[in-house]
Amino acid sequence: KVEEVLTDGRRIITFRNGTKKEISADKRMTTISFFNGDVKKIMPDQSVIYYYADAQTTHTAYPDGLEVLQFPNNQIEKHYPDGRQEIVFPDHTVKCLYSDGFKETFFPDGTVVKVEKNGDKIVVFNNGQKEVHTAQFKRREYPDGTVKTVYCNGRQETKYTTGRVRIKDEEGNIILDK
Repeated sequence: KVEEVLTDGRRIITFRNGTKKEISADKRMTTISFFNGDVKKIMPDQSVIYYYADAQTTHTAYPDGLEVLQFPNNQIEKHYPDGRQEIVFPDHTVKCLYSDGFKETFFPDGTVVKVEKNGDKIVVFNNGQKEVHTAQFKRREYPDGTVKTVYCNGRQETKYTTGRVRIKDEEGNIILDK
């Protein structure tokens, strides 16, 4: 290895394989440029920024345990010490994954999708409608109070705010309308 000490106090160490390590004059920041194009920076606050040249991805690890990944398509992932993850997609959709298995997705149009650990899903649309999906049924609730439920066997039930109830069998035949 070859070590240089510059007039401003920085030290640059060059290794045989082409890797270079630069240490700031105050010894608070280190930059390592690897032969494959990767770059690792250790910042004064002890956060570590690693750039993967082949993947064009940056991984930042903060002292508090937060890790942030930035991908070339502008997707950003945050991994929190408590196991929670937040992913921001290029279209500004935000997905939150919690350590207990619960998931939430916020779409740019205002739609929110929540998925429970057991797979039950609630979709809240920006027009006020709400859908609930379970293994037993799918139900849509309308702002006017109308509720339409489709059961896993194909049976459909619609309850209107007027009190009217309409039930269709699995083939779509009306079996009750009162």
